[in-house]
Amino acid sequence: MKLISWNVNGLRACVGKNFTEDFQKLDADIFCLQETKLQEGQIELDLPGYHQYWNYAEKKGYSGTAVFTKTEPLSVTYGIGVEEHDHEGRVITLEYEDFYLVTVYTPNSQDGLARLDYRMKWEDDFLRYIQGLDEKKPVIYCGDLNVAHKEIDLKNPKTNRKNAGFTDEEREKMTHVLESGFVDTFRYFYPEMESIYSWWSYRFRAREKNAGWRIDYFIVSERLTKRLEDAKIHTDILGSDHCPVELLLK
Repeated sequence: MKLISWNVNGLRACVGKNFTEDFQKLDADIFCLQETKLQEGQIELDLPGYHQYWNYAEKKGYSGTAVFTKTEPLSVTYGIGVEEHDHEGRVITLEYEDFYLVTVYTPNSQDGLARLDYRMKWEDDFLRYIQGLDEKKPVIYCGDLNVAHKEIDLKNPKTNRKNAGFTDEEREKMTHVLESGFVDTFRYFYPEMESIYSWWSYRFRAREKNAGWRIDYFIVSERLTKRLEDAKIHTDILGSDHCPVELLLK
């Protein structure tokens, strides 16, 4: 079973950069998007063989998530059931027979860490949400988590130490998740692999120089590790400032 997650940073723009061809080439069983930046009715995607589920932010041109799946889920829910978080279209949960699949676009702490306090609240509430699911059946969650967990996960850790996505606070929250019964699947397979990133700034020719960050993840319940086959990062796919990440399950 192949799962793909991709922050497309505006789906309409990405569609103009070979999204459909990349989608077909990746041929995922479940394909998750973040940062679609859409309202309902603004795009029609013809994806034969896929069920489509969308969560739109109330604010136009902002955030938003989608999931396309070959197998119809048992149920679909939107948001995490916390009023202050559920206006930005950040979470979709699909229930299958033997797991939950959650796609998430984690809030960015923003320049000057203007939203760091909110981000901390989000982290606690989201962990509580996935732990609640995990009590019922294993969880796979994926998306742009807006954090590089360890120094190995970004090109320039020293100069980014207090910047959004690499603050001590955000990294500690990720550590807490991984100590709470969850696994970072890429590091499960490749604990020492360096210079593999999933996001590059559009500034300073960052992608050309591979001055990137690994901030897109597949995280799974520990008891799913026996089903893990591989994890990949498709750095060659260029339709966004992020690239797709992949999880293969037995």
